[in-house]
Order: sequence, then C-alpha cells, then structure tokens
Amino acid sequence: MKRVLFFSMTLLVFAACGNSSNNNENKGGLPTNLVNNPNSAAGLDTVAAARKPTMDFKDTVHNFGAMHKDEVGQFEFEFTNNGKTPLIITSATGSCGCTVADYPHDALQPGKSASIKVSFNSKGKKGHQEKSVTIHANTLRNIHMLFIKAELDKE
Repeated sequence: MKRVLFFSMTLLVFAACGNSSNNNENKGGLPTNLVNNPNSAAGLDTVAAARKPTMDFKDTVHNFGAMHKDEVGQFEFEFTNNGKTPLIITSATGSCGCTVADYPHDALQPGKSASIKVSFNSKGKKGHQEKSVTIHANTLRNIHMLFIKAELDKE
C-alpha cells in the first residue's frame, strides 16, 4: 500500500512539473528581452550593464515643511530614463501605510521622462516625520529610494 501511495505521489509531482515546462505562453508577464541581468558568476558584463535603463531623478528628497493635522501632502518626483533600454518599475512601496506611491506601470522608453506621485497622510502623526519609498526597477542598481519630510502641528 505504501509503495502504491509513494508511486502515485511521485507521478503527480512529475506530471505537475512537466506541464509548466512545456508552456511557452507568457500569460501577461514581461517580455524576456526587457529583463536582462548583466551580473553572472563570471562577473559583470560591462556591455550589458551599459545598456541598462536608468532612473535619474531631479530630486530624491522633498520637505513638505509645516503641515496641519489630518492634512494630505502630495509631491511628484520626476525622473528620466537616460539608459539605452526600456525602464520597468516593478514596485514602489511606502515605509508605512501613511505613505503611498503611484508609479508608471508601463515601460518607459529611453530618453523619456515620467514621475512617481507620493502621498503622505498626516492623520494621527505629530512632530517631525521622515518617510521613504522603496522603488524596484530593472536598472543596474535595482533599488532606488525617495524620501519625504514634514513638521506636524504638536497638539
């Protein structure tokens, strides 16, 4: 009985694995030619690294200054892709629930500019605040950081 159960489970595992390996359909994913990692066990491929997209920001820090209780501040961080291939942002996450980033979901072509809109909700906050947004993209650095600051009324 144990052998039959073991054989059945093994067959199921191999059958499940085999189904995905024969599937060449992308199912809404990114085209593989847009994702290129120049790092390998042999080292950095400098030619591929030079072709990577860039995220060149005008500013990475914004100070809202004095804000009132329950006020929502918004700022757009502008950037340009000065690389040679399309830029793809895969995520932009605030350091807490009060900080939300809205980013372009389509590939940004070389030479084009866009912005990431960051909203900060001051509800329940007091005093000096510093928050961040972590951005993941297909650039050589992979991770970029944006920062916001505010001084809230002390009540």
